Amino acid sequence: MAGSDNGALGTTFKVVRILQAVSLVAIIGMAAYFISQMVSNNNAPSDVIVGTLSVTCIAVLYCAITYILYIDNILPFLITTGMDTMLLIALVVVAVVVGKPLSYLNCRVIGSSSVSQSTYQLGLELKKSFSKEGSQVRYSNWIGASKVTCYEMKAIWGLSIALCVLFAFSAVCSVCLWRRSKAVAPKSVEA
Repeated sequence: MAGSDNGALGTTFKVVRILQAVSLVAIIGMAAYFISQMVSNNNAPSDVIVGTLSVTCIAVLYCAITYILYIDNILPFLITTGMDTMLLIALVVVAVVVGKPLSYLNCRVIGSSSVSQSTYQLGLELKKSFSKEGSQVRYSNWIGASKVTCYEMKAIWGLSIALCVLFAFSAVCSVCLWRRSKAVAPKSVEA
């Protein structure tokens, strides 16, 4: 593979970008599946899931472009640091919005007899929502619809938290790579 020889820092940057892309593609797949389910029931998808999908699609495109620019040795590291920071902020918002109701939800008890009454109540609310064609699915209801949905949403939440760490790390790598590229090469001493 071509690209500049930036040592361990450059290798770390590339590995972090690959991990970011893998996590983002996983989130895109799960969020798109949820939107597909909602739309197939003639309901408008939840704003939370649409927002998550939008942010992750932009982020995966950004990761691919910056990875290619890095390999071709034309990546502007200072701009990349700023963009990584902006994506970090967007992903923190995603993690907070997705995780706020999820943090109170125990996926293991969904469908168990101890919560049968609340599950019944949730089922009634979902049926009411799904029976109104074109109505919007409430995110707080969607995450508790089944164990599988709950666990998948928790996976999205966990991956978005991991992405926050990865984008913070890549921003630090970018600023270090920028400083290295701006360092003045030592002058050779002629004997």
